[in-house]
This record gives sequence, structure tokens and C-alpha cells, in this order.
Amino acid sequence: MGCQQQGSKTEQACPGVPQMEDNKMAKYRKLSRTSNQRKALLRNQVTNLLHHGKIVTTEAKAKEIRKIAEGLIAMAVREKDNFETVTVTAKVARKDADGKRVKEVVDGKKKTVYDEVQKEIKKDAPSRLHARREMMKVFYPVTEVPAKGAGRKKNTKEVDMVDKMFSEIAPKYADRNGGYTRIVKIGQRKGDAAMEVLIELV
Repeated sequence: MGCQQQGSKTEQACPGVPQMEDNKMAKYRKLSRTSNQRKALLRNQVTNLLHHGKIVTTEAKAKEIRKIAEGLIAMAVREKDNFETVTVTAKVARKDADGKRVKEVVDGKKKTVYDEVQKEIKKDAPSRLHARREMMKVFYPVTEVPAKGAGRKKNTKEVDMVDKMFSEIAPKYADRNGGYTRIVKIGQRKGDAAMEVLIELV
């Protein structure tokens, strides 16, 4: 089941997913921040929760994070298989035995040699494409950097959070109708006595 179109508008709405636009944020707790600060905070913590699987935060923030995270997971579950596989022709740089690009001289200049290869890719259905765009509005970029050791720079990689939602997280909850997260109280925080909690994916 895909997202439904709204009237004559071309934009679609995904039911159950709290929208992050400024005019929609009034329903969230203010969390002692301006609208833009609150939006940035929620985006950051939702990204961290879905990337790491759990985070520690205050109870008030956790309740808002849960709304957004569970809506995104529900959307990913609904759209995870809504694609078709197509074959495309792509140009790939030819490499030698050492993994270096093969070059040839053309008109006195060295140019990389490319081979044409057939690749299978997933082509999103319209509703899945819309879901992808809605997720991209929420997630911040995620970079995984090895803690230490040789090759740290080489092994640093960008995490595609939308792909993680469709290929890793959604399949885990395919047979679950909601309740994707849980909140566990830790205790009051020193200083302001705010209740700290652990929010995690179940």
C-alpha cells in the first residue's frame, strides 16, 4: 500500500509519519528551544537512534523522537518491496592487477579506459520514491570513522540511512504492526533533575 495523493496536489502524504516542516512542529513539545533548534535536535537524535539502534536522552525528547522514528519505520516497512529490478548499461573504469586505473594515450593525452558492463538496479515505484524523499528530509548525513588503527581514512565511509531503512531495519519489522521502540527510565539527571531514559529499537 503506497502513500496517498492529496487532492489535486502532486505532493503525497505518508500516513502515520509526523512531518518535519516548521508549520507542523507546533504539535511537538518545545523542549526549551526555538522551532529551528527543535527541528534540528529531533532530526539529529532520530538519525542517531536509527543508525545506532539506541540513544540516551531525556524522557520529554524521547517521546518526540519515538513519534518520528516509528513513523519512518512504518513507512519503510510499507514501501520496502515496492520497486522493480531493471538492467542498465554502465561504464566502469578498467583496472590492472594492482587495482590502478588503466590508461591509454589518445591524441597525445592519457585517458582512463572504460568498459561497459550490465548492472541490475532497483527502480523505486512512485510511492517508494516519495517515501525515500521524506526520509531524506529527516536524516542528517552519517559518516562512520574507525576508532583507530592504520587505514582509518581509507576505511571511513558514508552511511546511506535510507538504504539502511529499506534493506536492514524494515525487514526486521515486516510482521510487526507498530511498537518498534521502547523507552526505559534510567534516573534523574544531575543538575536539572530531568528524567533520563534509554530509547532503543526493539
